[in-house]
Amino acid sequence: MKIIKTKIEGLLIIKPRVFKDDRGYFFESWNKSSFTKNGIDIDFVQDNQSFSSKGVVRGLHFQNPPFAQGKLVRVIKGSVLDVAVDIRKDSPTYGQHVSVMLSGENKTMFWIPPGFAHGFSTIENNTIFSYKCSGIYNKESEGSLMWNDSELNIDWKIDNPIISEKDKQSEKFKNLKTQF
Repeated sequence: MKIIKTKIEGLLIIKPRVFKDDRGYFFESWNKSSFTKNGIDIDFVQDNQSFSSKGVVRGLHFQNPPFAQGKLVRVIKGSVLDVAVDIRKDSPTYGQHVSVMLSGENKTMFWIPPGFAHGFSTIENNTIFSYKCSGIYNKESEGSLMWNDSELNIDWKIDNPIISEKDKQSEKFKNLKTQF
């Protein structure tokens, strides 16, 4: 596997070794030993999967301590623009974000440690998004930032996004009282 550091400390792009032949392909999407050797020493406790139409934006979500979650995200089918926003108040990159194109075709994964708000926009219909979490979901600890906050200036690469009612009620970044 190839680990690529991003401009924000802790966010990692992971390109697995994919073995292809005339039957199809095979790759390891998770191997604790391999990930630990590459600096990602995590015990995952929950796996999630979502299915989305083209043009959906989900996020920007996070879990506050003590239920903070790290996420290893990837796309099984389709494609997304995946976004992580640094909400660690003492970080030199506080409020900055990294965007990564993930697809069933490129098989790229994105490691997002605790202390980041996370979201994605679906670029293709029938997209299946999968992620492993280092913490169990806790409703009372959830938070979210407004997906289209001008202060964050995220280009989601879609027009007329489909947003949940819940995500339309997210808070502005300037009002965030981060616990990270």
